[in-house]
Amino acid sequence: MITGAWRCRAGRPGAYQCPPERADAHQCHPERSEGGHLRLSLLPSLLLLLAAPSLAAQDGHIADNSFLIEEAYNQEAGVVQHITTFNRAEAGHVWALGFTQEWPLGGIRNQLSYTIPLVRPGAGGTGFGDVLIHYRHQALGNGGSELHVAPRLSLVLPTGSEEKGRGGGALGLQTNVPVSVVVSPAVATHYNAGLSLEGESGSVDAHVAASAILRVRRWINFMLETAWSSADEDVVLLNPGVRWAFELESGFQIVPGLAYTVALGGGEPDALFIYLSLEHPFR
Repeated sequence: MITGAWRCRAGRPGAYQCPPERADAHQCHPERSEGGHLRLSLLPSLLLLLAAPSLAAQDGHIADNSFLIEEAYNQEAGVVQHITTFNRAEAGHVWALGFTQEWPLGGIRNQLSYTIPLVRPGAGGTGFGDVLIHYRHQALGNGGSELHVAPRLSLVLPTGSEEKGRGGGALGLQTNVPVSVVVSPAVATHYNAGLSLEGESGSVDAHVAASAILRVRRWINFMLETAWSSADEDVVLLNPGVRWAFELESGFQIVPGLAYTVALGGGEPDALFIYLSLEHPFR
């Protein structure tokens, strides 16, 4: 997380997280619930039990619909994607809603997108956060390859109130290099590494993240994501979740998802994470 600002992580644009605790009236300080960790301790066994009968090779799979992680798949020519994420801390009234729209520039090689956040950072009230404009280049992969790489550069616009804890107060830059690897017909992995530059202070933070996707059915995936930022070096995020898809004959695809974000270390609250993607041809 970027301390003191509601900015997207080095992973998927729009995946906003509750900011870390600070000695600041604009930030929340909910207590963590041990019950959440107990429920999660049973999750791996349940996932393996459900997955066991169906790990054989499958036709097709869901792609480019991770939560905290950015998958290295650009939009195909003539297809636009609308992504909404919602994150709410386990206790208190802190939440963040992000909307991202991804457009191909003539084909898969180049992509433009933007992210608009609506956030409530505790006592700071509800309002817009910092808007991000993204450019991404498909350096490796063509949609059907086992290996994809798609570096991204983002401009952070200071549209959120710094005083109320909803923005950084200055222009910023963010880079991320997502790498996606299809390990087998049932398993895909994704890796992210990037930097965030605060324009006013000149400080630079590093981010790394990784995930594994298990395809238990053609249109149902179990996911496990993890993320870390040098801005909050004592905290590691663990994000187990599930996503599924509906595809209409017109090519309109709907992908909902649900996850529970566990903040390991640093005393941060855990959070509920909700995801929805709508993807369709525009010509």
